[in-house]
Amino acid sequence: MIRTFLIPFLAIAGMIFAMAMVVRSSQPKPPSLPVVMPPTSPFASRVAGSGIIEANSENIAIGTPVGETVEKVAVKVGDDVQAGDVLFVLDTRDQESQLAVRKAELEAARQSLKRLESMPRSEEIPPAVARVEAARATMEDLQNQVAIMERVQDPRARSEEEMSRRRFAVLVAKGRLDEAEAALALLKAGAWKPEIEVAKAQVRAAEANVNQIQTEIDRRVIRAPIAGRVLQVKIRPGEFASAGMLATPLILMGAVEPLHVRVDVDENDAWRVRAGAKAEGYLRGNRDIKAALTFVRFEPYVVPKKSLTGDSSERVDTRVLQVLFSFDPKDLPVFVGQQMDVYIQSAPEGESTSKSNGPTSPAMESTK
Repeated sequence: MIRTFLIPFLAIAGMIFAMAMVVRSSQPKPPSLPVVMPPTSPFASRVAGSGIIEANSENIAIGTPVGETVEKVAVKVGDDVQAGDVLFVLDTRDQESQLAVRKAELEAARQSLKRLESMPRSEEIPPAVARVEAARATMEDLQNQVAIMERVQDPRARSEEEMSRRRFAVLVAKGRLDEAEAALALLKAGAWKPEIEVAKAQVRAAEANVNQIQTEIDRRVIRAPIAGRVLQVKIRPGEFASAGMLATPLILMGAVEPLHVRVDVDENDAWRVRAGAKAEGYLRGNRDIKAALTFVRFEPYVVPKKSLTGDSSERVDTRVLQVLFSFDPKDLPVFVGQQMDVYIQSAPEGESTSKSNGPTSPAMESTK
């Protein structure tokens, strides 16, 4: 009896259960609501794109021309700085010691030049004049002796050898007088002009050496290139600051009043965007935070799209036209680096027929 009724009953029950599951699974699922409602375009004809907020000067990655240990960091994140303000200082002890040596050499060169330019010293003139007078007196004495002997008429009272010796002595005395007078004239004339020029050249060389070391010291004091705000500080005292291009800049800064939005527009829609077009930006994650954007310029070179989402399915082969807009940061509670959904008013009616009703995302708009 069990075989007669139980087995057919179980078979019929299984068929009914299978049919119920098939009917239930074939029913359409209700669409799931998005976590955040996308913004709605304010323009009937528009082009949508994703934008990233940046400084109006573009984000400036501050580096260092030389690799050295950081001695002091003078700013912190969020500080407003003026052009020329110190951002951080590298260790300059080696250059300071070299500078002291160069300054000493410069002072020695200047004193040497000063000594040449001040010649002759007033104290050196009287001794030189005295030597001239002494040489003149000696010569006149010898001349007088020769004159006396020449007046002697008796040849036996004088010898020719003695007369010759005294005449030669007069010549020697005259030569010494000429030498003393020449030395006095040279002393009064002061330093030789070429010697002064050489001394001046040595001073200039010493000054150049001092300026070279001072420049090396100045290069280790990193200053703000423009007035702006410090956005990131990735260096600390005692750390080694590497020179050259770094993946993470030592300090990131830029001018933030006003802010710029760099919008990526698909190259297929680039022809629809006109200079001066109106645009409206919505902060990513909250469509109620929005601001009117003012056209600034096009970046005239179309570039490959950068992946901002990290999604492996993103079309990395897409090329985009970058359009820059500006807005007052006081209008939105935003930060540099945040993303915005941007709608740009497209070409006039007749050139574009792209319209949409209801809320859509910029990603959906740009792929229409």
